[in-house]
Parts: sequence; structure tokens; C-alpha cells
Amino acid sequence: MRVRVSRVIFGALLCVVLAACGELRFSKVAPGIGEFHPEKICVLPVDAGVCKDEAGDIADDLIVDIVKGKGWFSTVVSPKEVAKLMENDSRLRDAVTGYLAKLETVCFSDPEMSRYIGTALNVDALLVVGVDFWNYTTQGDDKLAKAGFSMSLVAAQKGEVMWKANHCDTTDYKWFKPDLAAFARGVAKEMISYMPH
Repeated sequence: MRVRVSRVIFGALLCVVLAACGELRFSKVAPGIGEFHPEKICVLPVDAGVCKDEAGDIADDLIVDIVKGKGWFSTVVSPKEVAKLMENDSRLRDAVTGYLAKLETVCFSDPEMSRYIGTALNVDALLVVGVDFWNYTTQGDDKLAKAGFSMSLVAAQKGEVMWKANHCDTTDYKWFKPDLAAFARGVAKEMISYMPH
């Protein structure tokens, strides 16, 4: 009987450990997430940061393709559409750049700016994405490709961050470098599969 109980406990622990392996490194939802079901979303211009040369516009297109592919939203406004509208609307340009700057520098989601952006673009939610890793690297003798993102889903009318996550992954290689864009797509797709909708 004692052996059987220890096997059951061991099996349960193994299941918990294996289940934990498939989760994001960090994911947090706001209270009231169960009532938040946006129909229209805007992917704001992706902040590629120090990875700008490698990720560039690829990250924008990659995120939009994944979000559209989910079929969760009736409308997905892309960063390219936002940039085009910002060219002729200085108030929208100031709101988007100011909102992203405040969110990055002081971790404050400005409700007035997010409301203006949401109303101007006719969307319920904003998806803010940053590229944390998009590079080839070495670790000891191992050659690695690494990709990672941070994401925030914001209720546009309230400016409340409803979901926040970050995740990265690596893959090793010997002679041929894997396609970083394809690898990054897999990481982003996994993250977005956890995004409330």
C-alpha cells in the first residue's frame, strides 16, 4: 500500500513538473479579466530596442500575422496602419509616442492617451510588444539562437493593463544557423496563445 501511494505521489509530481515546462516565464492577468472580451485590437508599433537591426519591421508583421491568424478579433489594426495615420494626425502621433514612452519609462499606462488612441483607431484593446531577444549567441561551447518578447494587452478605454507577459526561448545548432524570424514566430505564437480574448 505504501509503495502504491508513493507511486501515485511521484506520478502527480511528475505531471506538475512537466505541465510547468510548457508555460510562459511570466504571465499576469488583471482582476476582471473574465469580463474583458475585445472585438477590435490594435498592435502598436513593436519596440525592437537593441534588436532593431535584426528584427526591424519583421517583428511588426510577425505579431500582426499571428494575431490575425487566431481569428479572435473582427478587426486587427497593424503598426503600419497606425504609422500611416500618424503621418497626417499629429495628435494621434503625440498620443501613441507619449503613451509608449510613459509605459516604458515609468510603467504607467496613461488612461487619457490610451482612450484617445482607442477612439481614434476605433479599437477596444491595444497590444504593446517589445523584442527582448532576437539574436545568435554562444554559451560555453554551445551555439544558440535566442528569441524573446514582452507583451501587454491594454483595455483602451480605461488604460488598464489586462494581461502582461514575457517569454524567451533558445534552440541550439551545430553548423547551420536556424532562421531567427521563424524561431521568433514560434515564441510569439506560444505567447499569444495565452493572451486573454
